[in-house]
Amino acid sequence: MMIRLLSIEFGKLLRLSSLRFSLIVLAIYPFLWAYAPGVFKAYGSYVVSAFQVPALSLLSSMQFLLPLLVAIASAELLGLEMIHGTLATVLLRPVTRSGLLLSKIIIAISYPFLLIGFMFIVSLIAGIPLGFSDFVGGTGVGPSGLVGDGLLTASGAMLELIRAYFIAGISLLPISLLSILFTVIFMNVASGALATLTVLILMQLLVVFPWLEPYLLSSQLNSYFSSGVSLGRAFALIALYSAVFAVSAMLIFERKDY
Repeated sequence: MMIRLLSIEFGKLLRLSSLRFSLIVLAIYPFLWAYAPGVFKAYGSYVVSAFQVPALSLLSSMQFLLPLLVAIASAELLGLEMIHGTLATVLLRPVTRSGLLLSKIIIAISYPFLLIGFMFIVSLIAGIPLGFSDFVGGTGVGPSGLVGDGLLTASGAMLELIRAYFIAGISLLPISLLSILFTVIFMNVASGALATLTVLILMQLLVVFPWLEPYLLSSQLNSYFSSGVSLGRAFALIALYSAVFAVSAMLIFERKDY
């Protein structure tokens, strides 16, 4: 039954208008950003390698664009059924509420990796004119930034990018689950996505409290820069946030009258 539910929910995800819009935006974005005339002013370095293009795309999109796209699609997964009045009909079928919501949660947490993977491929394509050979500098997501520490091999650059994109996908998981939680609470797509973004913005404003900043959900969006103990702490916080949001959504969903 769960496999059947997952296939149905994945089909719904592929038909979302927000997914099509997101793919169009992410298909254009790397080409615009990598070759923009103000890149040097923004980062203090010229783009000299194709491996730097995915890094610039990630650096410029993780604080708002990607969380926005993830929050909207995750809210749509559940909220559209509420809007169209089909949720009550679905719940009449031989499927539990927890099973239905769990299938949506599983699809929702796969969505960030879908977006991240698509942007990674498009960014590499956008960087083709710059070449994929060894270069002097850094990818932008490594410890030495775009300036680098000398010659960086092509394999070393690719490993840095894969690591950064994978961690970025993980750090977006709580955003998906928070969006589902708010959609369950408000029973509305727009309210669920808007509430999620509001929480993120408020958390970004709380950076004025240095003792609190490392534990904020918004701070975990920069986890792809972390390593060692700090990365372990980030993963622990992401897991905690994800568990709290998912369990809360399921508990409230079980008791909601739709």
